[in-house]
Amino acid sequence: MPDLKFTKGTDQEHEIKLESQLISAVWRAGVAVAGRKVGFEVLTSFVGNGAAVKVKGLSENGKKLGKISDKIKNNKFIGEFEIPEDTEIGDEVYFEVDLSKNGLSGESNRIPVVPPAKVTNLKWSAGEARRGDVLTLTTDVEEVNEGTEVTVLIWEYDADGVHDKIAELTAEVKGKKIELDWEYEYHEDTDEVPTQEEMERYGKSYNPPEYFFTVDVGGQRFGAKQESKLLLFKDYIDIDLKNQRGEPVPDEEYVITLPDGTTREGKLDENGRAVEKDVPPGKCKVEFKNL
Repeated sequence: MPDLKFTKGTDQEHEIKLESQLISAVWRAGVAVAGRKVGFEVLTSFVGNGAAVKVKGLSENGKKLGKISDKIKNNKFIGEFEIPEDTEIGDEVYFEVDLSKNGLSGESNRIPVVPPAKVTNLKWSAGEARRGDVLTLTTDVEEVNEGTEVTVLIWEYDADGVHDKIAELTAEVKGKKIELDWEYEYHEDTDEVPTQEEMERYGKSYNPPEYFFTVDVGGQRFGAKQESKLLLFKDYIDIDLKNQRGEPVPDEEYVITLPDGTTREGKLDENGRAVEKDVPPGKCKVEFKNL
């Protein structure tokens, strides 16, 4: 950066010349995947909005990635190059920056070209989950070095495609596989669970939350089409009724009002207990008819 220290008197006008600079030219990823796009970023200072910039992508072995002509905005330019599929694996790519009107030019860092990863067989260890269940997520991985760190993202499925990210986890590739454990908890605000009455206004019925996961490897995302299949959330209520002396109250009839507004009726067993399965998440109200 230029020296901006001001040491002159303030009782006179002074003219200061600010020199343009190319601060950095870097790739936005650590590797370039053959057949995929990779982003880059150019940072400058004092070149002015609208300054012309030219970027040329190259490889050490002479592969041409293309040319881009555009303008700098707010001292920054972001773009991307597609790495040709036939680029030699292990070759290194870089780009040249030309801001000739500002008298600036430079080169980026080098990153290696790697083959596209193959992530298949995305699986949950179970098809349903309840609070506190520990699920194992597994995938098969090819064309990725042993020990490579990947990101696993867990999403709540939305039929309209606006999926909510629930968790972000990291794992390492070991033996051409990814395996990690995740303890399930319901993450949403249960006050926002729609009631059956609200759903019926739109011709729909309540559906328990469903989840899928994706895997990010060096900027490549796998599983976005729910290849892991959907994990279904199922909750339950355990009712245990006792009197003031701590003794079970058997055979008592009850009514449960569920978070979606529906009700269920049942009867306690001889030990004063009952379990209602597959209920929506949230607060439930339990009433006993004869108490």
